[in-house]
Amino acid sequence: MAPAVPLALLALVALLAPGLGVALPGCDYPAHLWCSSWEIAVACQAESRCANLSRRAAAPVELSLYYESLCPACREFLVQQLFPTWLLLPAEALNITLVPYGNAEERNVSGKWDFQCQHGPEECLGNMIETCLMDEAKDFGTYFPVIFCMESGSSVTKNLEAQCLQVYAPQLDAGRIAACVQGDTGTALMHRNAQLTEALNPPHNYVPWVVINGKHTDELQAQAQTSLLQLICRLYQGEKPEACGGSGAPKSLASCRR
Repeated sequence: MAPAVPLALLALVALLAPGLGVALPGCDYPAHLWCSSWEIAVACQAESRCANLSRRAAAPVELSLYYESLCPACREFLVQQLFPTWLLLPAEALNITLVPYGNAEERNVSGKWDFQCQHGPEECLGNMIETCLMDEAKDFGTYFPVIFCMESGSSVTKNLEAQCLQVYAPQLDAGRIAACVQGDTGTALMHRNAQLTEALNPPHNYVPWVVINGKHTDELQAQAQTSLLQLICRLYQGEKPEACGGSGAPKSLASCRR
């Protein structure tokens, strides 16, 4: 006959974990330790029973988008996936870095950097405008709506001052942005974008190129282009935002290859 289990021990288990008589997979801790740390509580699915245990602050999901201003697939991803996801999620869940350069090439001509872009000089201008806008505004929440406005309009390069700045960031100085675009500052900033893009590992062979938490894989890329909101909600380790209860509409995959 098996030895009797002391009633006091049964009572303790029932008090600490009512309804759970068996440890869950991934929970290698006795019941009296389930509320000793947030990590253990999560592993044992006991968060709701640990009311006095503070939740560990979770790091945001880090997303970097390498793109070019006139690439149709880049514009589609930025307008239909990235911007809506950013609007729906709180800042603590998602941090975005934009690198406009894409499949461009640079060369040093008489000591000055010259850029050739996949979709021609107009795209180089668009890349430069968005880069200088970011440098002038500094704050992502200020410049991203302006870039969204530019990329969703009929002309990326002609919408900045006439429409997008007036609506989304009237406090920014269009003259300073134009001086950056036409001067050495813009060239230096674009050279930095070139270096960041060329340093990608694995190297990019199309855009948009999405890097999440420092990684790029075919699977992450496909998920990001299909439903970015669902992907970020799955990867974020903090308390799930309200928007994570929904799902994004599937989008067709596309790219601008080198």
